[in-house]
Amino acid sequence: MATTATDSSAVALTIREIASTDAPAVAELSTQLGYATSTADMQQRIQSILPLSSGHAAYVAVLDNHIVGWIEAEIVRHLQTPPHTIITGLVVRDGVRSHGIGSRLCAEVEAWTRQQGIATIRVTSRMTRERAHRFYLREGFTQTKTSAVFEKALT
Repeated sequence: MATTATDSSAVALTIREIASTDAPAVAELSTQLGYATSTADMQQRIQSILPLSSGHAAYVAVLDNHIVGWIEAEIVRHLQTPPHTIITGLVVRDGVRSHGIGSRLCAEVEAWTRQQGIATIRVTSRMTRERAHRFYLREGFTQTKTSAVFEKALT
């Protein structure tokens, strides 16, 4: 579902599903998020999720024909909790933050989540990302817990 809105400066922001041709911009934005990756790797990742399954969403924000943000979310089903959507990544380009783009991306995921019949959206964020925490609180999220993340590389 693509949506378009116009802000006070009469510049249209479009939100649309991700496409494989978005790989260069999405890779660059992923680096801004702190997850450096090559265009080729991102191209492969995008191609591996397309077409998007019913439990997976990925959108880009396009402003003046340039991708200025992206969001990815998926439905999680666990034994211990009801199904919920988790935002697995959200980034808005340096220089255009605080202009409502992140809010629009979140709204798109919220609408998608409602269409899936899911009642809760969750997001995790590093403790050091205080600006992101303030953003999510403004968007109506509440902090429900603090966790440690453990990882084991299987080599």
